[in-house]
Amino acid sequence: MLLAGVTNFADHYFATDTIAEVVAAGGGRGLLASTFFSSEGQAGVERSAAFAERWNGAADGRITTAMGPHATYTVNDDDLASTAEHAGRLGVRTHIHAAESLGQTESSLAKRGVTPVQVLHDTGILETGVIIAHGAGIVESDLEWLVPYADRVAVASCPKVYLKHAHTTTPVRMLHDAGITVGVGTDGPASHNTLDVLESMRMLSLTQKGALLDATWLTSAHALDLATRQSAATFGLQDSLGSLLPGYRADIVLIDMQKPHLQPMHDLAAALVLSVRASDVTTVLVDGRVLVENGRLLTIDTAAAAEELARRIPELTDRSRGSIQEYAP
Repeated sequence: MLLAGVTNFADHYFATDTIAEVVAAGGGRGLLASTFFSSEGQAGVERSAAFAERWNGAADGRITTAMGPHATYTVNDDDLASTAEHAGRLGVRTHIHAAESLGQTESSLAKRGVTPVQVLHDTGILETGVIIAHGAGIVESDLEWLVPYADRVAVASCPKVYLKHAHTTTPVRMLHDAGITVGVGTDGPASHNTLDVLESMRMLSLTQKGALLDATWLTSAHALDLATRQSAATFGLQDSLGSLLPGYRADIVLIDMQKPHLQPMHDLAAALVLSVRASDVTTVLVDGRVLVENGRLLTIDTAAAAEELARRIPELTDRSRGSIQEYAP
């Protein structure tokens, strides 16, 4: 991610202590949440809260945290309400999968009579602040619940994943018109493959045009705003990140704009959104510290990491011991 110019990311899954250690050592930023399911009982909620409290503000403030219930269909309402209580106590947001597709929203309506977004409202999650992963199933009636909390609610859109899984995409124009923040995401490596947010930014712009059959919607300048200022707001960090302004943190990405595929340079925004590649990133600074120089990551031995991963793959893909959780939305 650093090599692709990603200075700050939100991760919501497992092994979060290890991830936090790597973020601290690698020099980047991360908003991390320890995921739990209601099948774990109250211990899952408590473990997520303990992680959020233990790591929030660590690594000189580069690590922030959130509560991490997996989804509205794998975590019951009592545990979601408990999550909101912990989030309020700790002053953190919640990161959760909700309304990931229209099919998920329709399933929730059929089984419970409410949408996943209303579940977030009724359990207090919206009130304490939330990052909604995907939100491709958000419908117009959900705005009743979202708009009152527009200052602390955001949706992370990961367009490549929706194409890969043949889902509808996040309704960005509806959310934009309602004043709801939308950040650009990738989802995990299993579904996105590259974790290249530049690729996601391009796909978000193009898929939104295609979904609405409107070539004038979601301009390149708008896409850049989603990937920078609004993505910082998704973390609740819009007052210190996402813009090059006095008093903001020195998170800076330099891109080689002389590459042949970026010529001729008629429109800088269009080039950055529609033509740029991760390999065009030359320099990355986080908090003023150079982490990538001349396209080389300085803080992590990527060759050694890849070699270790290759050794671990057989164990990581061994399903003989069962899975952590059965998914049945």
